Amino acid sequence: MITAMDRLIAAANGKKADRIPVFCNLLDQGAKELGITLKEYYSKGEYVAEGQLKMREKYGYDNLWSLFYVGKEAELLGCKNIIYSNDGPPNVGHMTIKKPDDIHNLEIPNDILGHREFEETLKCIQIMKRETGGKNPICAYLTAAMTMPALLMGMEKWIDMLLNGPFDLRDELLAKTSDFFRKQLKAYRQAGANIFIYSNPFGSTDFVSMKLFDNLSMPWMEKDLRDIDTSGVVYYCGGARMNPVINKVIEKLRLSTFYLSPFDNIDEGMKTIAGRALGAGIINDLMLVDWTKEEIRTEVKRMLDAGMKSDKFFFGTLVMPLSIPDENIRAMLETAYEYGRYE
Repeated sequence: MITAMDRLIAAANGKKADRIPVFCNLLDQGAKELGITLKEYYSKGEYVAEGQLKMREKYGYDNLWSLFYVGKEAELLGCKNIIYSNDGPPNVGHMTIKKPDDIHNLEIPNDILGHREFEETLKCIQIMKRETGGKNPICAYLTAAMTMPALLMGMEKWIDMLLNGPFDLRDELLAKTSDFFRKQLKAYRQAGANIFIYSNPFGSTDFVSMKLFDNLSMPWMEKDLRDIDTSGVVYYCGGARMNPVINKVIEKLRLSTFYLSPFDNIDEGMKTIAGRALGAGIINDLMLVDWTKEEIRTEVKRMLDAGMKSDKFFFGTLVMPLSIPDENIRAMLETAYEYGRYE
């Protein structure tokens, strides 16, 4: 029997399994599946693992997530408060860096795997790995060095420091967040995750100019990924477009998987990749809240018609809001299974 991992490996090698891999990023929906609040759900790795396994069984897609919420990374670096909502993902409620000295005093844990704030994530991964026997890809979310400071001091303050300085403080912080990324990647790999979403909106020219991309973003991404195993690392720009930078990323970072933006032209992106890497066509899942089933089927079919001209292609989603009706999730996935099947 073909497994989800078989599909992903086949696609990465430009070969055909039964269908293309289908990734669906259902996160907060796990609390609803278990009938508990988001705060309770994210309090235990057992709950998150159970939610992930139940949703994968319910809908039939290929991947599992070890991600609780993006602010979980900030907790490893001293964040003391997470704000929970009833209808959306948790957010950072305490900024670790409020003044320059906080950068000097920021300590990066040496042992992420044994860190108190990583305990529930580790449990989650171990349970999913045990229950699936390695048959499903387990995804981990890791924030790049250039983006991590936004979780520690707020996006507005970080962009100001990034562009205007003081540059000695900026570079000191980036050196620490790069070290943090590398240690996290090692910990997640040791824990049993095998797909690593390398999230960096500053890796897109939607966020920075091409000049700044070349002179600042690329050098720090090279430092993040230098001399480490990058197998399973996925280039992701937080939903921002990446088509203009794909060539440079392949040439300099040697990454082999790209999670395109919903706003990237799929046909253009796959032609740029030109068989050198695996590419994902990503649906604008915010539209799934209001689209009809017919509109969903039309859009998914359009995406697959464009992407499946390449054998190294898979289908994915972005943020999957809680307000998407269940029937629309099913319509999207069933269409991807139908039109993503190989003859």
